[in-house]
Amino acid sequence: MREWHTLSTDELLDIKSGLEKQLEEYGALGLDLDLSRGKPSSDMLDLSNEIAGGLDGFISEDGADVRNYGILTGLPEMKRLFSALTGVPEESMVIGGNSSLALMYQSFVNLYLFGATGGDPWMGQKVKILCPSPGYDRHFGLASDFGAELIAVPMTDEGPDMDVAEKLAAEDEAVKGIWVVPLYSNPGGAVTSGKTAKRLAEMKTAAPDFRIFWDNAYGIHHIWEEHEAPDILKLCLEAGCPERAYVYFSTSKINFPGAGVSFIAAGPEEAKKFAAHMNRQMISYDKINQLRTVKFFGGDPDVVRAHMKRLADRFRPKFETVFRCLSQLDGLGILEWKKPLGGYFVAIDTLPGCAKRVVELAKSAGVTLTDAGATWPYGDDPNDSNIRIAPSYADGEQIEKTMEILLVCIKLASAEKLTS
Repeated sequence: MREWHTLSTDELLDIKSGLEKQLEEYGALGLDLDLSRGKPSSDMLDLSNEIAGGLDGFISEDGADVRNYGILTGLPEMKRLFSALTGVPEESMVIGGNSSLALMYQSFVNLYLFGATGGDPWMGQKVKILCPSPGYDRHFGLASDFGAELIAVPMTDEGPDMDVAEKLAAEDEAVKGIWVVPLYSNPGGAVTSGKTAKRLAEMKTAAPDFRIFWDNAYGIHHIWEEHEAPDILKLCLEAGCPERAYVYFSTSKINFPGAGVSFIAAGPEEAKKFAAHMNRQMISYDKINQLRTVKFFGGDPDVVRAHMKRLADRFRPKFETVFRCLSQLDGLGILEWKKPLGGYFVAIDTLPGCAKRVVELAKSAGVTLTDAGATWPYGDDPNDSNIRIAPSYADGEQIEKTMEILLVCIKLASAEKLTS
């Protein structure tokens, strides 16, 4: 198989002509296929249906009636289960609702209005947030919503490029924080190493109120080998920066995304401050949902892990279909991709300047992909090469057909680029 860079212009034009005909045929089929959404499929959600069956009572283990007011930071049994699954101390947690993103947003609200331990309110200050890229578009959009300037930091196989992050944070007091998805990063599936986490905890920052937004969204979403996220709270404590990190987690892709339970955890002072501000907003989050979640899993972390293995068994074949299809382009020199270590996505890199064209071509054939550039701050991929594939929601047959069309689009965009 020859690399396309070695082909003559005439050879590439012949290939291009054939691909255009293929794409036209796909377009005439009137398909409606979608690999843009990173959410569980119906058959994956079916594994949790019994959670909706109600409770046999409304009394928590300490005798509280969960239908009533009280227990601001969450049920003890919910905290205990979360702690067993993540290693985060129960006393560091504040339990939220179904969305960890809501807790992230509230973190920014608090920082802008009230400031962090060791700093003034961010409102009115120049704020810059480091954004490992390719990364999670919702993180970038959240920070941008507050007017923060987003600074792209390269991603490596071990997490954010710490040489770049350390330099930026040390030189500029406006650099106030960094996003990190430590386990199975969105979209590349990388795992943050212990060495990288230690450097994050210990790095010198010009801003005394620098914060790590540690979104452990896929902390127990193991598809192949199991990996463990570093204990960033412990590392920050050992580094003498006990308030530096916020940790987020939820059951949103464990049971029902629309009816899960989340938590935020932080250092001693930050956790107290978060709970105090939350107390002005509400009496507590939904304790009935907390109790039924604990009951569904029997309060047993091993039951949760067994549940996650069943989810992985349903998800793994979808990944394998994507890998098998992508491997058909190996050796052509027009696509780079890596098998993620876990999580929900597969990231691919086209030739520079081709990603937006691939998405455009796919749309013309009835295939919806995540917008090219979405994995970079402001939706602006400087190389216009990265595309995020989300195979979780579609069934196997849909994934097969969608990938078939996607490969044609990648090849056509590449042929156009190489003959332009």
